[in-house]
Amino acid sequence: MPEVLSKGKLFDPVLVTDLISKVQGKSSLAKLSKQIPLAFNGNKEFIFNLDSDIDVVAENGKKSVGGVSLDPIVMLPIKVEYGARISDEFMYASDEEKINILKAFNDGFAKKLARGLDIMALHGLNPRTKTASTVIGDNCFDKKVTQTVTFDGKDADGAIENAVNTVEAADGEVSGLAIDPSFRAILAKTTTDAEGKGVRLYPELRYGGNPASINGLALDVNKTVSAETTNKAYVGDFAEMFRWGYAKNIMFETIEFGDPDNTGKDLKGYNQIYLRAEAYLGWGILVPEHFAIVKQGA
Repeated sequence: MPEVLSKGKLFDPVLVTDLISKVQGKSSLAKLSKQIPLAFNGNKEFIFNLDSDIDVVAENGKKSVGGVSLDPIVMLPIKVEYGARISDEFMYASDEEKINILKAFNDGFAKKLARGLDIMALHGLNPRTKTASTVIGDNCFDKKVTQTVTFDGKDADGAIENAVNTVEAADGEVSGLAIDPSFRAILAKTTTDAEGKGVRLYPELRYGGNPASINGLALDVNKTVSAETTNKAYVGDFAEMFRWGYAKNIMFETIEFGDPDNTGKDLKGYNQIYLRAEAYLGWGILVPEHFAIVKQGA
């Protein structure tokens, strides 16, 4: 049997830092929420709720029960990978040229990782096949978040307002907003009068704008919001009620032999090598009731 794995190593710390920085810039969820260290065997996040308000007690007065509830949320890392075939001339290139190739691969992997995080955590899909992933199961917004608002295709501002009210009615806070580009286009055209002749309410969204915030809410515009769905926006407490992270170091391999991508083409037979990167991502929606989804309606 030929040796399939010729060389394996970890991405160096500089490349890992650069990769995660790019993920945070391209992923709506990573941009709007907190990244936490994730253990390889998973994390257990606790939702600690004090059930009552504080109590006024008179001198020598009797104290009453406050009450507390503690709900654990388990965040398990999921293995994801991306690989590509390139000419085996990579093996004979100068160290400087190899570094340039690895930087380019790192840049591409960061973009795919960012897009993948959103598609997995928002919709529960395998990013490559665009089908529901049994590995992810119900651990995604589309299955856990039951509060939805119907968007009529015209009043985008009203839909967001209704979504915010829905979250607040469930005792939640609203810290962020992720929207689809088509939804942004409608918001950008919204004016102070019904006929569209007044002052634009969101001029910063025109011409593909993606400001860091809008009306005090953290914002990101991303195609991943609607991927394979009719969803137009996600509203809620991303800052406190959603967590994500990556476990272990990010593995990088240079494979010289075999058929690692199962295409039926032997690497040596085609004078190729295979570059593969693997990461372990995990996330948790701590309180689904503190989010709402805006969906396209009739």
